[in-house]
Amino acid sequence: MSNFKKKKLPETADDFIALFPNISGNTVNGLNETKVRRPSPFFWHPQDKHEFGELQTEVVGIQRRSPEIIEHYSSEAPRGPKTIKKAETIIEKTNEEWVAAIKDFTLSHEGDDIRIAKMEPLYIYEGYQIDEPWVIIIGVTMDHSQLDKVPASFKNPSSPVEVARQYNRAARVCRELTNFILRQGYMAKPWAGPFASALSMVPAAIDSGMGTLGKHGSLIHGEFGSSFRLSAVTTDMPLIADPKRDIGSEDFCQNCQICVKACPPNAIFPEKQMVSGTKKWFVDFDKCFRKITILGPPKWTPKWTQNGTQNGLQKGTQNDVKNVSKLIQNWVQNGLKNDQKCIPKFIQQCIQNDCNILKNIQNMSSKWLPKLIDCMKSA
Repeated sequence: MSNFKKKKLPETADDFIALFPNISGNTVNGLNETKVRRPSPFFWHPQDKHEFGELQTEVVGIQRRSPEIIEHYSSEAPRGPKTIKKAETIIEKTNEEWVAAIKDFTLSHEGDDIRIAKMEPLYIYEGYQIDEPWVIIIGVTMDHSQLDKVPASFKNPSSPVEVARQYNRAARVCRELTNFILRQGYMAKPWAGPFASALSMVPAAIDSGMGTLGKHGSLIHGEFGSSFRLSAVTTDMPLIADPKRDIGSEDFCQNCQICVKACPPNAIFPEKQMVSGTKKWFVDFDKCFRKITILGPPKWTPKWTQNGTQNGLQKGTQNDVKNVSKLIQNWVQNGLKNDQKCIPKFIQQCIQNDCNILKNIQNMSSKWLPKLIDCMKSA
């Protein structure tokens, strides 16, 4: 009889938190460092390249339990053609002509935006090398109506499926463009997510004029907002860099606090931080990752958020009531009392079904309860 014991798969947030290494993700990402340096390999890089490899493996593993998600990450997923051999004959054109040619090609092959940056050492992760002098950044939009179907779960995987679908589209675009360039006799390499390698795409995207970094830690596109994905091609084809542009979000983010207030684990810094020698918006990885939906519901999650009931707290236990009370108080204390958009939908359902229910929540501030109810009635 075998003594082999099947490894227990992580299920709860606590299971995943136990996999965190001793080093902070913020340290890896350069928080409070004053010296400019290249980025370090991190999440989504090969697991042996960073100290979060075990955690990453289990995060990927939980996605692979969903047939809908894994369909889009399988070897059969439509991620574009294999890379061909470079043509021996180089076709000569001016830089301007090649820029026009690759942009026309990309936009006619599923791409929604394409911009060009000259390669910089800071675009390349430590321990990697890229020899091509140009970076072509490609953007593809996502269906926001699918992204809105959160929180994601095995029964409702619409949001991560949409992300996977667009990663595949971005991969198809960059691989098609790579082969187009190779047929012209120039070197080209495709770079596609979600897994990372040598190229850090976001700084190249910013320098190419695709957008700017938002306070929420994601790239904001001038036209698409944050609902898009990137891929890239590096090449020695003679090109011209696109200018960096101001899309207006820098001033807006400086004065806006919506994402800061709405973030459940308070992971978004309200002011710019020093990161690898540069002042920039920054999200606390350690706080954020402990709360992202993919880690599953925390142990105290109210029953009605798991079984889909519509009768609010009437289906919860007294323990649930106490925990929700503390949760609401936390939102109130963080200034969310007047911002109905920041209050989760299950609280809206509670109030819409029976406003008297919330009056029984223990420890709820009598000062803010009526305001919360009035706010949600008008939502």
